[in-house]
Amino acid sequence: MFYPQFRARRIRGKEVFRRMVSETTLSASDLIYPMFSAFGKGIRKEISSMPGIYQQSIEHIVAEAQEVKELGIPAVILFGIPETKDAVGSDAYAEHGIIQETIRALKKEVPGLAVITDVCMCEYTDHGHCGIIKDGDVENDATLELLAKEALSHARAGADMVAPSDMMDGRVMAIREILDENGFGNLPIMSYAVKYASGYYGPFREAAESTPAFGDRRSYQMDPANRREATREAQMDIEEGADIIMVKPGLPYLDIVRDLRNEFDLPVAVYNVSGEYSMIKAAASMGWIDEERVVMETMTGFKRAGADIILTYHAKDVARLIRKGYELALSTGCGCP
Repeated sequence: MFYPQFRARRIRGKEVFRRMVSETTLSASDLIYPMFSAFGKGIRKEISSMPGIYQQSIEHIVAEAQEVKELGIPAVILFGIPETKDAVGSDAYAEHGIIQETIRALKKEVPGLAVITDVCMCEYTDHGHCGIIKDGDVENDATLELLAKEALSHARAGADMVAPSDMMDGRVMAIREILDENGFGNLPIMSYAVKYASGYYGPFREAAESTPAFGDRRSYQMDPANRREATREAQMDIEEGADIIMVKPGLPYLDIVRDLRNEFDLPVAVYNVSGEYSMIKAAASMGWIDEERVVMETMTGFKRAGADIILTYHAKDVARLIRKGYELALSTGCGCP
């Protein structure tokens, strides 16, 4: 009987060798944990569609952020639920808005943890859209002024990085200019450069209370059918001053992550969004999948596709599993379909 000179199973047979030749590595340092900060005190409300994720008042945000830091996760990204909303999202850029106060608390109580802020209007407007409404649609250039004010207010409160997610044309340049003009030239921008108009955002809209009161966001977020456009969007943001470019959502757009990794030298982030998280949680709750294994396989897939940074609601669980020396190919079953 003829046997090939190379047998892949020789290396696969022992865990020590599998680890030695692994082409993709994942660490807690790759992760960013999203958090939802709510106005008030004593608030810790679990989001029904996102088990284990909460709307929390600042004291609870601080407590969980300390846990995040202890797990070796280097950063959180903040989303705000303000006391009141209005047509122009005033709380988004208020000196004592919910995010501005959360930043100050985290920088004081959890030193060493990087605080990143989502820069958008949808959580703060009473209509749920990402900017100023005119004739039934978001007015791009008028919205840029408010986004720039919001980013500057976050910087003044102590944010370590701002992350515009609105998908307005020119918003990276507007933010870069106002930061530079006000002495924040070294503050980095992580741009949601490629953000698709996706059905995977449903649970987030419950979490951030940001469901549009009318219409949808397809006039400013990308068409899921478009691939080449993603490169153009990323190129524009890079030219305007982005330091990190992001793809959102993650799993349905791994081809886009790879395209950006091949095309650009900047760090590439991917957002493992709420719907992706909730589907895993729901399937696991029914006993249909091994949650730990699927989560780790998903994270490895993001890294293999080319992501340097992963924003994920699974971050704490992933960090714990990494700390325990989790091996992707568990010995529980053959992995057969």
